[in-house]
Amino acid sequence: MGHDHGHAAGRAEDRGRLRIVLAVTASVMVLEVVGWLVTGSLALLADAGHMATDAAAVVLALGASYVATLSGGPRSTFGLHRAEVLAALINSVVLLVVCGYLVYAGIARLSSPEHVDAGPMVAFATVGLVANAISLSVLRRGTGGLNMRGALNEVVADLLGSLLAVVAGIVIWTTGFTRADPIATLLIAVLILPRAFALARDATVVLLEIAPRGLDLDEVRTHLLRVPGVTDVHDLHAWTITSGIPSLSAHVTVTDACLAERGVGATLDELSRCVAEHFEVHHATFQVEPVSHRAHEDLGEVH
Repeated sequence: MGHDHGHAAGRAEDRGRLRIVLAVTASVMVLEVVGWLVTGSLALLADAGHMATDAAAVVLALGASYVATLSGGPRSTFGLHRAEVLAALINSVVLLVVCGYLVYAGIARLSSPEHVDAGPMVAFATVGLVANAISLSVLRRGTGGLNMRGALNEVVADLLGSLLAVVAGIVIWTTGFTRADPIATLLIAVLILPRAFALARDATVVLLEIAPRGLDLDEVRTHLLRVPGVTDVHDLHAWTITSGIPSLSAHVTVTDACLAERGVGATLDELSRCVAEHFEVHHATFQVEPVSHRAHEDLGEVH
């Protein structure tokens, strides 16, 4: 219960951070649209478009965080925690789409450079840089869940985009090299791409119920076999309900003598303590089976 309470409190704090970031992101988006109209900078327009998708992504993340706090119905036995993971996956897809647009627009502008008013471009991009730095500082104090990571990655991309726009504006201002604007745009796409793929990968791992990264099931089995009386561990499964909530289940065979001496309760306590202390898994379910019952267990077909 303490672990669940802490997770819920962390989500509430995350929502407050996301609301601050939403206000900052929307303001910078409007500012950069004005900057594009004034300067003609593709980098500012691209960053403004990215800001628009980021604002939508933060709204999505906020909605998913609220949904995840709702209790599930009779068929939603794990609640609605996966809403956060779905939001992270959608955010990653949005980032990939943005990358595609930036590449297309950047290549088009490289072949046909256009005039850019560099002075105002630097000014607008600098304001965006400062605002994104504030957003990054706010989000870095979050829980680190996938949902927050999605928002954090997008703010990082925005920060880098604003920085590149500043550099491109200075280059154009001092040298007249107008292709610096589309080059900065293409660099923004290159910087966003690996983060988008990483976020999509991590969200997919959760949705496919693959064992959490860093949790070695062979090592888990070895530790469980060291519990007094345990002779076998099978049907061992591990997955993640949502970021920060790893789960585990297993069938554990125990000698009849140990069960007669210690009882099932003490054995379950020892098994739960083992995975909590060694692997930080606090949501574990064990089916304890006496050795004498082993021959009667239907393990089913191996899939």
